[in-house]
Amino acid sequence: MIRTPSGPEALRAHVATLAGEIGERNVFRPRALADAADFIAREWRRQGYEVVPQTYDCQGLPCANLEIARRGTHRPEEIVLVGAHYDSVLGSPGADDNASGVAALLAMSRRFAEAAPARTVRFVAFVNEEPPLYFTRDMGSDVYARAARARGDDIRAMLALETIGYYSEAAGSQHYPPGFRFFFPGRGDFVALVSNLRSRRLLRRTVRAFRAGSDFPVEHLATPGLVPGAAWSDHRSFWRQGYRALMVTDTAFYRYPHYHSPDDTPDKLDYGALARVAEGLANAVETLALEE
Repeated sequence: MIRTPSGPEALRAHVATLAGEIGERNVFRPRALADAADFIAREWRRQGYEVVPQTYDCQGLPCANLEIARRGTHRPEEIVLVGAHYDSVLGSPGADDNASGVAALLAMSRRFAEAAPARTVRFVAFVNEEPPLYFTRDMGSDVYARAARARGDDIRAMLALETIGYYSEAAGSQHYPPGFRFFFPGRGDFVALVSNLRSRRLLRRTVRAFRAGSDFPVEHLATPGLVPGAAWSDHRSFWRQGYRALMVTDTAFYRYPHYHSPDDTPDKLDYGALARVAEGLANAVETLALEE
């Protein structure tokens, strides 16, 4: 049995480092962006991984995606990839967006440090997801996905961890695009998995596996990318290269009042809920890496 992910206090400590000690981290704060990359690489080396950087020039600044992997034992050429971006938007320390996703990524990779999955499992920390680089060729996940397609990487599933640390049981705390409120809960006490229509089979498999590993509430939606927010993270880069991918999210601005603001600080997050989400996701990835 694979060890369980890090608990709430480890998640809290990682968010505090990224969004508290380091703070705002992006191409406008290059020292902080580099410090965040160094922190993630250091944590992965402590877990026993070899960290492989994908360095590229972004408007004169050297930037890097960071990758680790557990090679598959039976079908190593088939890949399950989990990613989270480590930069924050201009003017925000980025606790929920996206230190929460990175903290869960570190927790999940710790669980797989001694695993022997049938398929290869990759964990990737992406740089430059936030504006003004989003939707450009300098977006870290776009650089990564294009390189993966050029190499012929057989990525069977990609999960993007995006703003997964804020939850509320207050009535009316969850908001939606027009019409969606008739089909989904009014309380922001769940995590959401969102895919495009092509990835809906992957979405259903992931939700089943998540529920088998966690009792945390989960909702899911397969939708065209035109729905506001549905394509607003690193999974979109993989959609563009023809890979099946989905986003895991607390729904960001549809719930979180401090989205993209200076108040997105570590004290706003629910680390007990984040730990339960990480546990469910780790179980889902384990299942995806074993399925025929």
